[in-house]
Amino acid sequence: MNRDVADPQGGWSCPRPLDRYPQVLLAHGGGGRLMQQLLEQVFLRAFDNPLLNQRHDGAQFEVGGQRLAFTTDAYVVRPLFFPGGDIGTLAVNGTVNDLAMCGAQPRWLSAAFILEEGLPMAALGRVVESMRAAAKAAGVEFVTGDTKVVERGRGDGLYVTTAGLGVIPHGQCIGPAQVQAGDAVLVSGDLGRHGMAVLSVREGLEFEGPIVSDCAPLAALVGALLEGGIEVHCLRDLTRGGLVAALNEIAACARVQVAIEEAAVPVSEPVRGACEMLGLDPLAVANEGRLVAFVAARDAERALELLRAGPHGAGAQRIGAVHAGSPSRVTLRSRIGIARVLDVPSGEQLPRIC
Repeated sequence: MNRDVADPQGGWSCPRPLDRYPQVLLAHGGGGRLMQQLLEQVFLRAFDNPLLNQRHDGAQFEVGGQRLAFTTDAYVVRPLFFPGGDIGTLAVNGTVNDLAMCGAQPRWLSAAFILEEGLPMAALGRVVESMRAAAKAAGVEFVTGDTKVVERGRGDGLYVTTAGLGVIPHGQCIGPAQVQAGDAVLVSGDLGRHGMAVLSVREGLEFEGPIVSDCAPLAALVGALLEGGIEVHCLRDLTRGGLVAALNEIAACARVQVAIEEAAVPVSEPVRGACEMLGLDPLAVANEGRLVAFVAARDAERALELLRAGPHGAGAQRIGAVHAGSPSRVTLRSRIGIARVLDVPSGEQLPRIC
């Protein structure tokens, strides 16, 4: 429930009661504007409280004088294994990254496994080993968990749910509400690789060049920005819905306009070619090792230097800026100078990729 959130001030309009189209929401794979409406009209209405209304990748709060961040997520990727990772690495890195987007140092994780009857033990062992290795690389520990088994045909092999707790060692407040006019918008690398890597295996597609998921932990990149004295206003990892979803969520929450330059957005040639072949927008395809950062304009060049010097940030680029204005929106200026609105799709381009 920490993604695809709506405008905390006004909320998404719902053209008709949600109980009239639950099948439509499910058929779209839980993505896009329909998921935003579902969260706003059902979950956020039921569980409304100040921490949830931070509308970020995790909740930030204080216990005994120590600032903490807490997050949870579920992983239902199909297939379980893909170029560059598997559901295990995805679960660890996804939770670590959600904590990092809050400016926290990830420390502890929990994991719950939903196993389908008949899942090969070799596959489960491979996933668990991946999680062990990913946790070690990210400097976190699994400290509790749970396991359940469901009947054959009811679990798609394996689902994983993780939760994470991290420590916020600094005084900066990082979140969508902190974004302001004049901020520079940065991304940490090329976009769209995770979604296309999963799709290539799922559908048995061969593209012009190999595409490997970017699945990776991002806490070190965030730590470098904060330790380098960068004035960071907001961070978001570009998972479900990709860059398009993240920018729209943040713009709505901050009540600003975000303008980006198509020529500045890094997309590898294999991903670009695959998306053109399939009619997909690489800016709306999921990533699992990329972030967008909103930083004070005066710190933009230094922030790029720090990102490019760190792990998984070599391809960092400045892609746009924040402007005052109403209504909140995201625009993209094409390579030939034509501006268009980048809106959230009504449904998921590629379901079951995270």
